[in-house]
Amino acid sequence: MSDNAESPTETQKDESTASQPPQDDSTTNEEKKKIDVLLKAVGDTPIMKTKKWAVERGRTVQSLAQFIARFLKLDASEQLFIYVNQSFAPSPDQEVGVLFECFGSDGKLVLHYCKSQAWG
Repeated sequence: MSDNAESPTETQKDESTASQPPQDDSTTNEEKKKIDVLLKAVGDTPIMKTKKWAVERGRTVQSLAQFIARFLKLDASEQLFIYVNQSFAPSPDQEVGVLFECFGSDGKLVLHYCKSQAWG
């Protein structure tokens, strides 16, 4: 009886493979890897001409802040704060994909950036 309990029968194997959806082409996989992030400036922070970016899900908030600082050519002494929903600053090691799952809407995640503390 233990041999039967440990290994599935042929019909169980067929059912499990039939219930799994087939893999789509690489464009679907590519969409899952990247999310749309809308970056909005707050206060006296320079505005980025390109506001909508495709960002990898595994990218951290800190790496995103470093990208924005380089893009805006900020001095090394200037700080950059990132806020979600104009209310709180996520931790630097938080992944953008997790923020998107929790706070994203209309297929994008809206993040506000500024050089001084604004919210939270």
